[in-house]
Amino acid sequence: MPEIDRPDPDALIAQLRSDEAGQRTGRLRIYFGANAGVGKTWSMLSAAQRERQAGRDVRVGVIETHGRAETAALLEGLAVLPLRQVPYRGRTLYELDLDAAIAARPQVLLVDELAHSNAPGSRHAKRWQDVQELLAAGIDVWTALNVQHLESLNGTVGTITGIRVHETVPDAVLDDADEVVLVDVTPDELLARLKAGKVYVPAQAQQAARNFFRTGNLIALREIALRRTAEHVEDDMRDWRIEHSGSGAAAGGAAQAWNTSGALLVAVGSQPASAQTVRTAARLAGQLNVRWHAVHVEVPQRRLPTARREQALATLQLAQSLGAETAVPTAPSVPRGLAEQAARLNCATLVVGRAAAAPAWRRLWPQASLHRQLSQQLPGVDIVEVAPAPQHRSLARALASTPVADTAARAAASPRPARAAWGFAGATAVSVALTLLTLPLDKTLDEVNIAMLFLLGVLGVALRWGRAPAALAALLNVLSFDYFFVPPSMSFAVSDAQYLVTFAVMLAVGLVIGQLTAGLRSSAGVAAERERRTHSLFELTRELSGALEAGQVAVLGEQAIRAYYGGQAVVVLTDASDRLALPAAPPPGWDGDVAEWAFRHGEAAGLGTATLSARAWRYVPLQAPMRVRGVLALTLPDPGVLAVPEHARQLDTLARQIAIALERVHYVDIAQQAVVDMESERLRNTLLGALSHDIRTPLTVLRGLAEGLPGQPAERHAETARAIAQQTRALHALVTNLLDMARLDGGLPGGGPQLRRDWQSVEEVVGAAIRASEAALGAMPVHTHLPADLPLVEFDAVLVERVLVNLLENAAKYGAAPVEVRAWTDDSLLHLTIADHGPGLPASLRGPGHTPFDKFTRGHVESSIPGVGLGLAICKAIAQAHGGDITAETAAGGGAVFHLALPRREPPELTAD
Repeated sequence: MPEIDRPDPDALIAQLRSDEAGQRTGRLRIYFGANAGVGKTWSMLSAAQRERQAGRDVRVGVIETHGRAETAALLEGLAVLPLRQVPYRGRTLYELDLDAAIAARPQVLLVDELAHSNAPGSRHAKRWQDVQELLAAGIDVWTALNVQHLESLNGTVGTITGIRVHETVPDAVLDDADEVVLVDVTPDELLARLKAGKVYVPAQAQQAARNFFRTGNLIALREIALRRTAEHVEDDMRDWRIEHSGSGAAAGGAAQAWNTSGALLVAVGSQPASAQTVRTAARLAGQLNVRWHAVHVEVPQRRLPTARREQALATLQLAQSLGAETAVPTAPSVPRGLAEQAARLNCATLVVGRAAAAPAWRRLWPQASLHRQLSQQLPGVDIVEVAPAPQHRSLARALASTPVADTAARAAASPRPARAAWGFAGATAVSVALTLLTLPLDKTLDEVNIAMLFLLGVLGVALRWGRAPAALAALLNVLSFDYFFVPPSMSFAVSDAQYLVTFAVMLAVGLVIGQLTAGLRSSAGVAAERERRTHSLFELTRELSGALEAGQVAVLGEQAIRAYYGGQAVVVLTDASDRLALPAAPPPGWDGDVAEWAFRHGEAAGLGTATLSARAWRYVPLQAPMRVRGVLALTLPDPGVLAVPEHARQLDTLARQIAIALERVHYVDIAQQAVVDMESERLRNTLLGALSHDIRTPLTVLRGLAEGLPGQPAERHAETARAIAQQTRALHALVTNLLDMARLDGGLPGGGPQLRRDWQSVEEVVGAAIRASEAALGAMPVHTHLPADLPLVEFDAVLVERVLVNLLENAAKYGAAPVEVRAWTDDSLLHLTIADHGPGLPASLRGPGHTPFDKFTRGHVESSIPGVGLGLAICKAIAQAHGGDITAETAAGGGAVFHLALPRREPPELTAD
């Protein structure tokens, strides 16, 4: 049998998920061109007019006509949404009104210039982020984009044209677009349009023709745009092959789609050229259709300056925005760290930046290049070197205003130099102290031992202040040893040339000790930080495992976040309607609108994110497996902490644990409610079963007596009337028990036990109960044992009498004569017992499980004795309402004994009145 060519299940599942996501969100169409002036906006408006004539609701969110009359003419007949006015530095900027567009909900919305940067204070920093929110709201969006605005091509285009644009769009936006419409013209036609004033006004057109709009540039940009569009078409074709692989193969058509394996790893350095390496890696990963990772390896023995480390972290953020998974591992060397990461992540390709030429003095001591070291560490991995992009003056000006430059400026103004100065001062002080300490020992200790003490001082300085102070201490110790202890003393002259070897060894050993100790100190700090992250996660997980309420989870989550990050933390939960319950008294800087946005979209917003990054708080959605359970908001003393991928990933992990705990508590509540509902259903079924038997029987008897009454002789009417009365009393007692039980349980209006306490005589209550039970007792005798000196007791006489009546009727139903009633008191309780001489309690009611006081519990499940099993349950409820208790047991000689204990206090003294 030939093997059947079946489609890949994982590919089919991915396709189904993609189709489901497409049904929930709007569709994105991008009019893509090589540069300005090719007619993207004109083509988009022309298509919009055709859609409008076809009956679709097409509206204009924002369109840039750039003064072109033929483009502006195409706006006629299209509904244009008003723009949002944003005051900025004494002038008014006009931006897309995102809220108005979502409220209008057109079928198609036109949003021009996708790479546009929004005015400061807008919800999103970039217009493409506005478009993503519109798509999430289910609105189809048409937009326009030039090839130079793609993030991965930014460096390439800048190299070709000599001009670097600053407004970019992540490649994922173009890759995820549902339709890409290429708008293309030849370079000659575009230059003709430029000369005719159809691209820019004449003054701008002349400058553009001299710089950007040169024939070579236009040809190169056109080729890039065509290639990028072809890649998107290829992706569409691959998706189609996956979707139709089964039917196509069966019909002899397209074969099953291929899968490309092997991830890509890019090494991120601390130089600005690393950004070009990351962009190239993003393009390569997109072409190979593989996942990719970006790592910056930290070597503890060579700690980077703060400015350079911030540069590396900024490049990692760029890689993350382009779709990479980022990390900052530590290793003894960069090649070793890259090799470990490549092995752990199963990467087939390593992308590194090309090293700059070494200075002349470094060539005197040639070392193995990074490429050669990586080749030795990774013999089975392809290594790709990326040439750095040339630094243009426009790019240098742009970098001067980037967050990396701002961070570097803050680092320059930080107290780090002051700490370094303290380290050098400490090293000097240690050297002086060692010299003063060893001078009196010059005649006691050998010179070798004195040198060991100086080396010990270098070790202490390295442990306390680090590498550079340790090097200074080594140099000062050598000089001090030469000046004070090597003959001739008090001079730097040396009488024996062998001391020069001693000095060299002391200096070398001191420097090595300082280097190793400082590296060990740095490694210990890294290990301690990792342990702190793990311990924080462990502590939170352990505490959350015992939380039973959502409020407890919120408190524990806030405590864990504050303990790890410092600052303030607020966990906002959802209410019963799955809406975010904002705090009534929010802390300073809190923004409820941003929290709502993070909750609705399931994305982080605020500090350190791409959405409203100017806010002082960061809002992280508590994304559980089923739904978003709330929002975690925090503000940090050092906002730059979250720029480190490990700290940002730790925050996401902690938020995930809180969300899972909230979902667990939610489903525990649902399970408890389900148990309650099941128990209620069981009781309802029991009640219906009891009523179907115990109400139907007296009703049937009553119906038979009433129907036979007219045909009976007159002398039997009295007997029939007594029978009717007896059945009516039984039915009345049954209904009364049901109503009393419901009232005692609070199930009726005005329910719950309403006690009317008063000082009562026990003898009178017992006598009244016996008289009320005469019909049930019949000829069964009742013996009472009531001491003559029983005091008055404060209780509700009606309810206690009801308890005694139920106990007497129970004895009449299940016991044997005679029935004995006893009463006595002690210092704090009134004791009443009712005993019979029957078989006693059934075996099923004698253990620790069910008791005779449970609702709907009867001596025999199926019995001719009427009743629904509520009499003893009513006795239990009344006893507990008085603060007492009632128990049942089988007497040694046979029979059931019920013991009622009610609290009592001394009665008031009776006066003459």
